[in-house]
Amino acid sequence: MTTLTASTNILIRFNEADPLGIVWHGHYVRYFEDGREAFGEKYGLRYLDIFEEGYTVPVVNVQCDYKRSLRYGDRVVVETKYVDDMAAKIKFEYILTNPATGEIVAKGSSVQVFLDKETSSLQLITPAFFSEWKKTHGLV
Repeated sequence: MTTLTASTNILIRFNEADPLGIVWHGHYVRYFEDGREAFGEKYGLRYLDIFEEGYTVPVVNVQCDYKRSLRYGDRVVVETKYVDDMAAKIKFEYILTNPATGEIVAKGSSVQVFLDKETSSLQLITPAFFSEWKKTHGLV
């Protein structure tokens, strides 16, 4: 089975931390988004690519297990792994690591569904372009 992963390295900015210098918990979900962007760039599955095919892919589920705090000035490496699924959805798993310490700071996952970009109707059958994308990347 083919495993598709992408990695991105993010510097924690001042505006992501509270007055104590600790990253606000909601930003971890944004780091997942950064991971999806890096994945899409690497594998030709950017949001604009999907939109040009006639779909949007809103997140319908996100889950995050926090392990350690990040602080202003830290770096975080976001490892994003595609999880294949027979249903018409896109699933990812994430591992966030502090490269200075090697510690895992968070783990999580997300699920996105396909909506027709014109009608916003939920697509119950995997769009043809996504089936082709899977085939191209050895997932079928």
